[in-house]
Amino acid sequence: MKRTTLSLIAVATALAAVTGFATLTTQDGPAAPVAKAPTRLPVERAGLVCPVPSTSEVAETVYTSYTPAGTASAGGATKAGQPTARLLPAASGATRGGSGGGKKPKAPKAPATVTAPGKPVTAEANGAAVPALTGSATGTLAPGWTVQQTTVVTAGGARGLLGLTCGAPDTDFWFPAASTAKERQDYVHLTNPDDTAAVADIELYGPEGALKSQFTEGIPVPPRSTVPVLLSTLTGEAAQRDVTVHVTTRSGRVGAAVGAADEKLGSDWLAAAADPASSAVLPGIPADATSVRLVAFVPGDDDADLKIQLATPTGTIVPAGAGSGTLHVKSGMTAAIDLPGLTRGQAGSLLLTPSDPKKPTPVVAALQVVRGKGESAEIAFLPATAAISARATVADNRAKASTLALTATGSDAQVKITASAGSRGGTPTSKTVTVKAGATTALTDLVPGGVKGGYALTVEPVSGGKVFASRTLALPEDGVQMFTVQPLADDRGTVEVPSARQDLKVLGN
Repeated sequence: MKRTTLSLIAVATALAAVTGFATLTTQDGPAAPVAKAPTRLPVERAGLVCPVPSTSEVAETVYTSYTPAGTASAGGATKAGQPTARLLPAASGATRGGSGGGKKPKAPKAPATVTAPGKPVTAEANGAAVPALTGSATGTLAPGWTVQQTTVVTAGGARGLLGLTCGAPDTDFWFPAASTAKERQDYVHLTNPDDTAAVADIELYGPEGALKSQFTEGIPVPPRSTVPVLLSTLTGEAAQRDVTVHVTTRSGRVGAAVGAADEKLGSDWLAAAADPASSAVLPGIPADATSVRLVAFVPGDDDADLKIQLATPTGTIVPAGAGSGTLHVKSGMTAAIDLPGLTRGQAGSLLLTPSDPKKPTPVVAALQVVRGKGESAEIAFLPATAAISARATVADNRAKASTLALTATGSDAQVKITASAGSRGGTPTSKTVTVKAGATTALTDLVPGGVKGGYALTVEPVSGGKVFASRTLALPEDGVQMFTVQPLADDRGTVEVPSARQDLKVLGN
């Protein structure tokens, strides 16, 4: 009898851990089920993946690793006794559709290892032989751990400022605004952080629908390795200017990002867009953008009619140059529209909503943004991003070079912004700002006192409507308007843990 009773308790406990709800039947009848709302606790472990930064010999890359202060991990120290947050090199896998370098990978000069929350740590790695990096944070360093990869290439076909917030591994990614055009070299980088192999599929969609492709199914990504895939080699169809890339995994998980290089406009990273949704926000188009192109895709069976609006510093308008202010996107096809003179000297955010609220259709979207003209032109990408639910951080900000853009929807929002100390010193500062609904607030004065080195910006919604954000980093070089834009995603520093209370009557012997 004692053994049976213990088994029933174990089963009930397991059910409670999975579902937050437990029922136990005894000889006296069923006990009343009791369910509690899940509890949010700090995460105890976080993982990130950084792709190979560049194949240029003149590339200069900085990694900035940071964990915001203020969220203690439930686990505290790790099993080894101390919390950790570090990056390690991944092996180079076979390059698909391009020439793979035979040089031995070179790790950063110093490990980008965080030692305590609230203190950014940087590491440099220059040249073409820098590997992809995988990393993890545990204990008190896990909640909100963020790594920024920033690369400057001053010459050659990959010329530009390339910025990317290293992403968490996953199984499903959407990349609107990619290209297989002759003037573009777009690689999708697949990086496997785990000890078991992953298998990935890549689907390509152009303006006429799915592109006939080859070698896109069952792409093996060995353990702890990275595989770059040149998109133009995956299809025999004519080059396409606007392509949507869909990456999924059959087994395992990968980190994925698209490195895009335009022979006239420079290069940058295209990060994955937010999951398909009936509305989209693309926050933080630079005030001096000279060219903006919107690319959207509908993954479902229904067409989408989207209303295009611009959230300016004073409110929402139909942007000049958008024609009727709508975009029709056919199911399974990529649609694009140029938006000339969009910002007119003021930073703004693009808002996409269903033209008919009764017919919401999920879409994915991204912007191709250009600053400067002619030989001074530089390209960057801004994908749609999800609202910040609790907190988001972007690292590697520079004094007089960073602009934080905030957009609120639904109602006015109060937002707390914290600038950390610099990587080589400085005093953290914070302020609370109000962002009007349907408007964009651009901030350039969020600099720590006496800052030395790069610093991190952390955004925390306090009250009001949904908040969307991005950071623009502008570092002009020899007249070229080099810049990069990173959307801020919620840092997932906490996780819901089911709670259950059991009222179990244990039978006697």
